[in-house]
Amino acid sequence: MLNVVEIPQWQGSLSPTAPRLVEGAARLAAMIPEARHVRVSTGGTLADTAARVRQALPQDGFTVTVGGDCGVELEPVAAALRRYGDRLNLVWFDAHPDMNSPETSPSGAFHGMILRALQGEGPPGLVPSPALRPDQIALSGTRCFDPAETDHIRRTGIGGLSTIDDDAVLYVHVDLDVLDGITSVGYPEPGGLSPAALIEEVAALAAGHEIAGLGITEYAPSDPRDEEMLRHLVPELVRLCAPSSPEGGDHLGEL
Repeated sequence: MLNVVEIPQWQGSLSPTAPRLVEGAARLAAMIPEARHVRVSTGGTLADTAARVRQALPQDGFTVTVGGDCGVELEPVAAALRRYGDRLNLVWFDAHPDMNSPETSPSGAFHGMILRALQGEGPPGLVPSPALRPDQIALSGTRCFDPAETDHIRRTGIGGLSTIDDDAVLYVHVDLDVLDGITSVGYPEPGGLSPAALIEEVAALAAGHEIAGLGITEYAPSDPRDEEMLRHLVPELVRLCAPSSPEGGDHLGEL
């Protein structure tokens, strides 16, 4: 069973284009039609939304989480960690490491703190238990760092894809700003991965590891060329990561 959990959360971003993430989540979900769809409506706070996501996550099959801002990954990654424990590695394809703490964040936006929160340091109500160890994280395509993030990465030894354990089970996170040239994101950065390079890296990971889950985030539609590119990219990412062909059709529920 292939599941798509659509989380139209934009409140974790302070980008001027953040409200477009609602439409972006719907469009990403529509690019994966042959799946069981669940849409989780946002709550009054980010913690409220996280609680709704925790209740809505399917207990069977393979789940693709689509956002929304990167903060939607809180509960899906935490669920994978509870299931796989020390074997889980989180692969973070993102232009930004998202590793500020509430004390170091220049903006206070949660989507820039989500990966630090997953390590146990974050705003109240947005820290999972258990937390990831730094050696369970691998970055790829990351190229824009705040000073405190650089310090944290150096201090903890977080590395790239070469640091992934041979027997690791992987959760793959894709913030679409990891791509070079995409403009339909809140904070585009030059020098990223091409769609082909992203596919190549994910294919290599999937060839050697079980994939526990996939998240695709931060699509703020503005350019039809990005939409056309994603119509090819998103199904291919799902094909590579999902363990088998989907079953169950296009059922949409809302929580």
